[in-house]
Amino acid sequence: MNHSLDLGHRDPDLFGLLYGFRFRPGERGREVDSATALRCLQNDGEGDEFLWLHLNLAHAACERWMKSHLQLPEEFFEALHEGSRSTRIEHVDSALLAVVNDVVFNLSSMVSSDVSTLWVCVRGKLIVSARLQPLHSVDKLRSSVKAGECFRSPLELLVHLLRDQGEVLTQIVRKTSLSVDQVEDELLSSRLSTNRAELGANRRVLVRLQRLLALEPGSLLRLLNRPPAWLQKEDVKELRKSTEEFALIINDLTALGERIKLLQEEIAANVNEQSNRTLFTLTVVTVLALPINIIAGFFGMNVGGVPLAQDPEGFWILVALVATFTLIAGRWAFRKRRDY
Repeated sequence: MNHSLDLGHRDPDLFGLLYGFRFRPGERGREVDSATALRCLQNDGEGDEFLWLHLNLAHAACERWMKSHLQLPEEFFEALHEGSRSTRIEHVDSALLAVVNDVVFNLSSMVSSDVSTLWVCVRGKLIVSARLQPLHSVDKLRSSVKAGECFRSPLELLVHLLRDQGEVLTQIVRKTSLSVDQVEDELLSSRLSTNRAELGANRRVLVRLQRLLALEPGSLLRLLNRPPAWLQKEDVKELRKSTEEFALIINDLTALGERIKLLQEEIAANVNEQSNRTLFTLTVVTVLALPINIIAGFFGMNVGGVPLAQDPEGFWILVALVATFTLIAGRWAFRKRRDY
């Protein structure tokens, strides 16, 4: 490998390294700087210890450094530039490649609906993760490592990352459920305000998260049914459990999306019913005013031969005539209303 970089350089952002940890089974991870990381890579690990490097792809030298020093499979670098970024885990060239769509870390909010991609490559004694934006699940994983949690292998770190991502999704489901519960209570108590736009926005977020964060079942089943020999049985078992838990969370997302859809349909039905009632009321008013308008139009013509013009009781006769026709029209209209 090319080790032209100065091993004594202490700048953690020398090649886009955000942070790195060195692990030994049964011991807490120890944070390493760029120089220590390069020495570990050069020595290819000591005993059972392994290394986790988290890199920033926004750094200009990051990808070039990975190609020169990490001996990652070509599929990893192809995944960095591919257009379709579906979440998947697959086995390529004696390594595991994971493309994980994660929730963007947002300091102003505990839960963000923005999604970005994390690329992970796992080898026997090395796990490399790279991203363009700060991500929520990776930050939770780093906090767990700094808190002293022990890891026996790189795959266990990846499994922990998937579980952290599941916890973030669970928070999103809970927060959205509270909003949906409030809208449903208002709907049931007939105090519904204009919340259709809010429901629509929540549903769009859930559908997007479900589409981007759900694991591809094909590649995952191939990995679980035919795991590479260098993976430990315990790690494969934990990976299977974590993916099953993640599938349940995705199902919760789907169920919540369907619930929002039903609420939208019920709200739309109520709005249509109110619109129909308003239209019917306007129709009734128009029907009731129709007799007097017709008669007033006829008797308002300035032509000769207008009946009852000279009759002293003509006004009251017309009043009786208009009232009769209005009562008949009103009875017909309200009978139609009862039919509704």
